[in-house]
Amino acid sequence: MKYVAISGPGEGASSDDRSRAYEAAGQLVSHGCVILTGGLGGVMAAAAAGAKAAGGTSIAILPGLDRGSTGDHTFTIPTGLGELRNGLLIRAADGVLIVGGSWGTLSEYAFSERTEVPVVTLGGWVMDPRAEVTAPAAATVGEAVDALLGLI
Repeated sequence: MKYVAISGPGEGASSDDRSRAYEAAGQLVSHGCVILTGGLGGVMAAAAAGAKAAGGTSIAILPGLDRGSTGDHTFTIPTGLGELRNGLLIRAADGVLIVGGSWGTLSEYAFSERTEVPVVTLGGWVMDPRAEVTAPAAATVGEAVDALLGLI
């Protein structure tokens, strides 16, 4: 069983970002993956909903100490680490799917590259090729899932 983090904007997520995260989570669950997220809204909530709809498991690694209401997540882990939980999320993952982009997402992208956790982007940050970033950018959810599963 593989653990895949789906990372993307919370409050600022577009409807396309949320739709892609939902679909990707469902596809990943169908391949036996557990979904990890940062536990908040937007892409994270959509990924949890997609995992649930597919009969899978999602784990929220929360920035605060309150388990609170995290919607469709199966399990919640409050860390009290604030944004530092982004590093924990990436280190707990076998692979990362970036959907869309925000500052927090960019930090997760960087943690993935720095720690050599396989990462694929879907409508997210496009890095300068001089930065020696190795993450493939996918055009569709199916391409992203196939690429990530191939890397992990």
